[in-house]
Order: sequence, then C-alpha cells, then structure tokens
Amino acid sequence: MPAETTGALPLQSEQHIVASRQMVRSLCQELKMSLVDQTKMVTAASELSRNTLTHGGGGLMRWTLCERAGRRGLTLEFEDQGPGIADLALALTDGWTSGGGMGLGLPGSKRLVNDFDIDSAPGRGTRVSITKWK
Repeated sequence: MPAETTGALPLQSEQHIVASRQMVRSLCQELKMSLVDQTKMVTAASELSRNTLTHGGGGLMRWTLCERAGRRGLTLEFEDQGPGIADLALALTDGWTSGGGMGLGLPGSKRLVNDFDIDSAPGRGTRVSITKWK
C-alpha cells in the first residue's frame, strides 16, 4: 500500500478526469483488486468525475484506502459546489438524464460499487461517496 492512505485531486478539466481514472486504477492495483473490480471502480470514478465537472462546475475527488472487518477497500468522494440536485430519487432512476447523456451516470455508478451515498440539495452542491471492497 502507498505511504499515503488519503489524498485529493481537483476536477476542473478533462485532463483532471483522465488523472482521476489513472489514480483510481493505481489505487485498485495497490489493493490487488481483480481486473473486473478495477474496471468497475474506474468506470464509476469516470462517470462521477464527469458529473462533478459537467453538472457541478468542477470540484474535488478525495480518496481513502480503508479497512473494515478485516477487508480492505477504496472510498472515493466527489464533491462540488454546483447547483445541486432537486430530486435525488429521479436522478437515481435508470434512463433519466438532466442533459444529453444516456441517464446511466448515477444509477450505473451505484451498481458498480459496494457502498454508495449521495447528499445533494439545490443551492448547496453535491457529494457522492462510493466504496469498493476487495
């Protein structure tokens, strides 16, 4: 495991989305996750990074290597100060989209990970936390 068990990356540009994917893949490899689990976590991170940039106007991805009940995992937290989400239940519905996308971002990301938590309201931005356990 790396000496650092926590860190953060800005999400202000397309290059930052690429950097977030690379960081997540590297952290998953450190945890010796299977290739399938690595791909799931990188895909979820990519979707949530893009949401942070596109809908939230940019923000931050925080990462933590964690342990619970003898299991190791990776927690990612995506945070922005954007307009927030007025209807979380609707935003978590398959096929619903607030833009020109396919409506797979939030519900798709939720299916790819073990733990998923979202906190958002109009006027105070959005925070999404995901964890994948090895």
